[in-house]
Amino acid sequence: MSRMRTNAVMRVMVVAVAVAGGLGLAACSQHPPVESKQIGYRGVGMVQETNPRTAALLKARNQVPDPLPPVPSDGPKASEVYQNVQVLGDLSVGEFTRLMAAMASWVAPEQGCSYCHAGANLASDDLYTKVVARRMLQMTRHINSDWTSHVKGTGVTCYTCHRGLNVPANIWFKAPQEGSVLGQASYSRDRGFPASAAGLSSLPYDPYSGYLDAPGDIRVVAKEALPEVGAHGRSIQTAEATYATMMSISQALGVNCTYCHNSRAFSAWDQSTPARAQAWYGVQMVRNLNVSYLDSLQGKFPHNRLGPLGDVPKVNCATCHQGVNKPLYGVSMYKDYPQLGMPKVPAEMAPAEGAPPDGSPAGPSGPPQTAAMPDKTS
Repeated sequence: MSRMRTNAVMRVMVVAVAVAGGLGLAACSQHPPVESKQIGYRGVGMVQETNPRTAALLKARNQVPDPLPPVPSDGPKASEVYQNVQVLGDLSVGEFTRLMAAMASWVAPEQGCSYCHAGANLASDDLYTKVVARRMLQMTRHINSDWTSHVKGTGVTCYTCHRGLNVPANIWFKAPQEGSVLGQASYSRDRGFPASAAGLSSLPYDPYSGYLDAPGDIRVVAKEALPEVGAHGRSIQTAEATYATMMSISQALGVNCTYCHNSRAFSAWDQSTPARAQAWYGVQMVRNLNVSYLDSLQGKFPHNRLGPLGDVPKVNCATCHQGVNKPLYGVSMYKDYPQLGMPKVPAEMAPAEGAPPDGSPAGPSGPPQTAAMPDKTS
């Protein structure tokens, strides 16, 4: 009887496993397969994968609105007709009005002009949103004029980040450090609180502070064997923070690590793809924007718009990219709104040859040159 019971139990277990396996296969078969594309040498894992389900969602999220009809650039300037125009005064009244209407649809489609302007007094700065919007206009012009090393000729507009929302979907604040408590959750950088920004991994929960709000290296590999931490070496904790930052960038662009790096030598610039240099400039640009523009708004935002430590909202790669390697799939809205670039100055007022423009990014001239992309079949 004991042997019969044992055999019966075993048969039940086999059936249960088979059923579970069948259900698992059935569940998997309901989803379309992931599509892979080789982008580098075979054998080094340089493959990009896309999921048709998420691709459809990303396409819907990255639709570009139709531009408003163009208007003449001649006529009186906005600064001559309106009061307290501090940024776009160089535009004609027609260009100014067109751009204001576009901004309202990009940032505040429900509230309209009243989101930034206090009643009938359009010149008033009583609303903090107007003060912030003015600074963001300065930032947008700065990006389009001084950061062509990253945005090229595609440029950006307010819609690149806002997408019809008052507050962009992807902003960040400094997170509480070890031992502090926010709500019911205890945060520890060392223990790696699982955060979506770090891919829900057991890595530091704040992949941005110290990397996207200040100059410094984002590095894992030391330049010598058994390095001393604090000299040229990097601690395990630093490596973990770097991995968390890289994961956040990977998610922001919707790509694998090998979109920029050659997996046989992650640190080698001469074996990386050209996209790595583009990303390097992007990191420098984000730092510049957070330090020079967002941080300058400290004291302008109301308390409910600040982070848990009282800091202002800041940008990261996802703020513009929103899950695709090129924001809005590379469609340029800037070409329809060139007024969002710096105004051209007369030749006699231009900076001297070789002199950087005011507010231009500081630091090294650029990363090492990257090798050309290898033939996909080689």
